[in-house]
Amino acid sequence: MPADRTALGAFLRSRRDRLTPAQAGIEAFPGPRRVPGLRKEELAVLAGLSPDHYSRLEQGRQHVVTDEVVQALSRALQLDEIERAHLRDLAAPTSRRRWAGPEVAQRPDPGMLRLMGALSHVPVLLLGRRTQVLARNGLLSAVLGSAAEPGSSFARWLFLDPDARVRIVNWADFAAAAVGALRYEVGRHPDDRRLVELVQELRDGDPDVAQWWDDQRVTFRTSLTKQLVHPTAGPLSFGIESVVGPHDPEQRLVVYTVEPDSPTARVLPLLASWTTEPQAAPGAGRSTT
Repeated sequence: MPADRTALGAFLRSRRDRLTPAQAGIEAFPGPRRVPGLRKEELAVLAGLSPDHYSRLEQGRQHVVTDEVVQALSRALQLDEIERAHLRDLAAPTSRRRWAGPEVAQRPDPGMLRLMGALSHVPVLLLGRRTQVLARNGLLSAVLGSAAEPGSSFARWLFLDPDARVRIVNWADFAAAAVGALRYEVGRHPDDRRLVELVQELRDGDPDVAQWWDDQRVTFRTSLTKQLVHPTAGPLSFGIESVVGPHDPEQRLVVYTVEPDSPTARVLPLLASWTTEPQAAPGAGRSTT
C-alpha cells in the first residue's frame, strides 16, 4: 500500500472518530456502535459517496481521489481550513508531491532578513524546511537561552533539549502545535526522506511526540501565546505570529510580539543589551537537519 494512501486513510479515520452523528446533524444508524464517532456508512451518506467507495478510501485502495470527493469529505467531516488543505495534500497523486531533484542548500530570503532587521526590538526567528533555523536575532537567543544557530533544527531543541521544557512554561501547548506543523509538512512532502527521519527521531526521543503524532492533528501558522520563565528577567509573555515569505512558501518568519508597556516589553531592552550578536544572522550555514 502506498505510504501516502495509508496516511490518507489514517487521517480520515481520525476525523471520523471525533465527529458524532448528533454533531454531524444526522440520526445515528440503528444497531450497536463499535466506534466513538461516525460509522463509515454514515460518513459515506453525508459525503454523497457509496459505502464501498468510502471504504476503499479509508483502506488505501482508491488510487484516484477527485477534488469533488475531497470537498465533499471536508464538508461532511467539518474540517477547518488547514485540515482541508492537509486532506488535499494527502489525496493528491504522489507524482505531484515528489521532492524534485537534488536538494539545494536553504538560504534565507533577503527580503525576510530585511524585515527581521526592522523587528530588532523583539525576538525573531526565520525557519525553513524541517524547522531548520535560517536566521535569528540575538534577542531570540537571549530569551530562549539557546544559541539557535543557523543550520540547526528548532524542533530538535524544542523536544530533545531538557532546558526547553524548563524555559517554556506552556511547553505542551507549544510543542503539540509544532508536531501538528510537522505533520502538515510531511503531508506536503511525503517523499522528503530527511523530514521523515527527523519525525522518527523525535518520536523515538520523546513519547509526547509519538502521542501527538498519532492523534493526526495538523497546524500551520498557528497564533499562540508563549509563556517563558527567564532565569534573570523572570516571567515573559509573547504572542507568537508567523509570516510566510512571498517568494518561498517554505520559509516562515516567527515573530515574538509583546503588548506595549507590558512587563515583557519593558524588560526586552535589558535582555537586548546583554547580547553583542548582530540582529540578523547573515546566512543559513551548514544544514544539520
